[in-house]
Order: sequence, then C-alpha cells, then structure tokens
Amino acid sequence: MKYLRNCFTAAAILALSHQVSFAEEAHVAPVTDYVKTNVASWVNDPVIVNAIKAQNSKHAALGEAEIIALDKKWRAEVDGADKPLITETLGNAVSAFLKEKQAASAGAISEVFVMDNKGLNVGQSDVTSDYWQGDEAKFKKSFGAGKDALFVDGAEKDESTQALQSQASMTISDETGAPIGAITIGVNLDAL
Repeated sequence: MKYLRNCFTAAAILALSHQVSFAEEAHVAPVTDYVKTNVASWVNDPVIVNAIKAQNSKHAALGEAEIIALDKKWRAEVDGADKPLITETLGNAVSAFLKEKQAASAGAISEVFVMDNKGLNVGQSDVTSDYWQGDEAKFKKSFGAGKDALFVDGAEKDESTQALQSQASMTISDETGAPIGAITIGVNLDAL
C-alpha cells in the first residue's frame, strides 16, 4: 500500500510539474510570433546598426573592470540627481527610434533596449536599472548564441505597470551577417 501511495504521489508531482512547465511556456509562441512579425522588420535599421558599430569601436578596449565601473555609474545615476550617462543614452538617435517603435506598438511593447557586443546599453525607450546586460540570460542567450538567435524569457508581472510581460531578446547582425549586438523587447502579454 505504501509503495502504491508513493507511486501515486510521484506520478501526481510529475504531472503537476509538466502542467506548470507547459503553462510557463504557453507565452513563448505568441511572443516569438509578435517579435518575428513586428520587430524583425526594423531591428536592422541603419540607425540601430550604425550606433552599435560605433559603440563597439568606442568600447573595443574595455575590460571587465571598466565595464563594471560603467554599470556602477549607471546604477548610481538611476537614483541620483546627476545623470550624464543616462541623459546621453536616452538622448541619442537609437533611443528616439526605439521610443517611436514602442509608441507605435499600441501597448504591446512595454520596453525596448539595444546592446552592443559587450552587453552595454546603446539605446533604450526607458531607463533600465543597469547599464550592463552582458552578464544576464537576455544577452547570453541572444548575442551569445550567435546569428539569428531569439530567446524568450519567462512571463512575469512588471512591478511598474502591473502587466504580465515577457522579454524577448534577439541577436542583431550587420550587413555581412556578423553578430554585432542584441535587442531586448518587453512584450505585454495582455496586449497580444
């Protein structure tokens, strides 16, 4: 009897974990479809590609210590009054382009930001909490996975908007097909 109860319990746990896994992954197909249909057409715009190339050249010699210092500076600016790095980034052509795309999405894009080949912000629609994304899955599973990579992260409630969202990240390549950076799009699941 005890053996049957243990088997039943194990089977129930396995079935429940499969249901939870399936429920967590249910958003992946619609998010992937949204990105391929609505974002892929503009992700390689010259405004984005040229800005990434310029920043890759500017940051070519940066080591990990300098990257961490830039990230610490950004984080301090998020809560501070003086925001030169944030102001410069939010005021560039890429950020203006991304803000336009977000506004035109009818609420489907909750945030969008572009990263260089080190995972540092190139432009964004809104202020991110950090400047360096290179140590996070969104960068490692897009740019780190190579050309044509698309990674859809888990669904979670956005604290600021209270909307259910998922981040989709994809590699950005230059005209030769070489990966040069990545983009992350916060997709509002309630708007799909």
